[in-house]
Amino acid sequence: MVLVSSVRDYVNRMLQDISGMKVLILDSQTVSAVSVVYSQSELLQKEVFLVELVDSISMSKEPMSHLKAVYFLRPTSENIQHLKRQLAKPRFGEYNLFFSNMLNTTQLHILADSDEHEVVQQVQEFFADFVALDPYHFTLNTPSNHMYMLPAVIDPPSLQSYCDRIVDGIAAIFLAFKRRPVIRYSRTSDIAKRIAHEASKLMYQQESGLFDFRRTEVSPLLLVIDRRDDPVTPLLNQWTYQAMVHELIGIKDNKVDLGNVGKFSKDQQEVVLSSEQDAFFKANMYENFGDIGMNIKRMVDDFQQVAKSNQNIQTIEDMAKFVDNYPEYRKMQGNVSKHVTLVTEMSKIVEERKLMLVSQTEQELACNGGQGAAFEAVTNLLNNESVSDIDRLRLVMLYALRYEKESPVQLMQLFNKLASRSPKYKPGLVQFLLKQAGVDRRTGDLYGNRDILNIARNMARGLKGVENVYTQHQPLLFQTMESITKGRLRDVDYPFVGNHFQQGRPQEVVIFIVGGTTYEESRSVALQNSLNSGIRFILGGSSLLNSKRFLKDLEEAQRIARSSTGVV
Repeated sequence: MVLVSSVRDYVNRMLQDISGMKVLILDSQTVSAVSVVYSQSELLQKEVFLVELVDSISMSKEPMSHLKAVYFLRPTSENIQHLKRQLAKPRFGEYNLFFSNMLNTTQLHILADSDEHEVVQQVQEFFADFVALDPYHFTLNTPSNHMYMLPAVIDPPSLQSYCDRIVDGIAAIFLAFKRRPVIRYSRTSDIAKRIAHEASKLMYQQESGLFDFRRTEVSPLLLVIDRRDDPVTPLLNQWTYQAMVHELIGIKDNKVDLGNVGKFSKDQQEVVLSSEQDAFFKANMYENFGDIGMNIKRMVDDFQQVAKSNQNIQTIEDMAKFVDNYPEYRKMQGNVSKHVTLVTEMSKIVEERKLMLVSQTEQELACNGGQGAAFEAVTNLLNNESVSDIDRLRLVMLYALRYEKESPVQLMQLFNKLASRSPKYKPGLVQFLLKQAGVDRRTGDLYGNRDILNIARNMARGLKGVENVYTQHQPLLFQTMESITKGRLRDVDYPFVGNHFQQGRPQEVVIFIVGGTTYEESRSVALQNSLNSGIRFILGGSSLLNSKRFLKDLEEAQRIARSSTGVV
């Protein structure tokens, strides 16, 4: 069972057994979980005439006894308090309460005591405490995502709630799949270790009865890793469709807000990009930018053919046929316009920021050696007036991550040049990145130059040449999946939690990245799954990153670290 169908199934079960007109009441997190798998028109078909947020419905006093309320909320103390107040003065005919995760006994008692008017029909747990972006990719949209980057000496109370939210999300995934995993984590990461141990404690001790499913021959694997093991992937420009839209414009819960990009009519300001609802996007989400242009041209040509045949209406039958096909025609028209708009806008940004030039150097820094040539290329781009401040910063970061040990003098020269060229970004941010995600802090072989097998693979790749210079980079996750598939994931780098070890090769693997995932990584997972290696991978993260979001988290972590310790 894949993620999207799992959440859809939960939403179906919530709505189909309650007949009549309904109001669906969500919180700021469950609204994301529902919106990525269910469209407005599908909700209408289930007789949901109103969708409200639980905190805004608290403000309203108007009675609506003709509506049946379906609540779908995270089981937080804040939501329980909202419910307590709303049940004291019921506005709806009946209340059906669904929670996205485990309720504790105290919360159940509060709900029972609050239902004095006996309007609550049912209370159930439906484990959809995550946002299923794609069939094999989920996120938790965790607030305060910068928490994972704080130095270990800083342990604010909010770090515990950050870890709790992640453990809840991971638990929901395995409860939805009715599995209990064996757990491993990235050895050099304190926060990955903490989350892995807390998840294990929940699944094997506190709620062991709930997780005691019929055992599969080989337990699934949960691997908890740290974004700082691969800080390169979120810093790179992207050249495949889905990843590129997120990098240049931004995707939130499978929606793209075009309001900031250009002047569009109201109905075009927000467009949906979902592989479940858009066949063209599904077929092209992992294709590179050059091919997308060709494929969109083909789609426009097809549409023009349909439009031409619609102009040729001569008989009553033709008219009836046109009316029957009109919804499909409108949908096709909307789709063509959406993809043409996105590609046009991205082409403008690529041209304005000279991204083809910048990206070539980024890819060289990420994939190939040659420190002297790299220094010269980065210096030239820092001097280029057309290169934006954010691109300059990313180039220096990529150079620093690659050559931090090899060329400290030249690194200082780049820091000074960056400070003089981009007053907004102080070089202290690059040093903070090296402290948090430098070579001494990382698990795994990020540049393929520590492990003899990786060195050989890189040489072979160099000899064969690269199909596309802009997409030659592969995230560290690709190697990790390869190691799992071949049974080579080293215990010393990724220890097991407790005495639960893997007997044989797992068939299901959930890789959770604390700090967030990228669409480049979700593409790697989808391509790996398409090989039918006998292992199904699912990727999850605390947040969904592009370079802007990664840098924002880095800046926030640096600010807190400075104010807490007085040092960078």
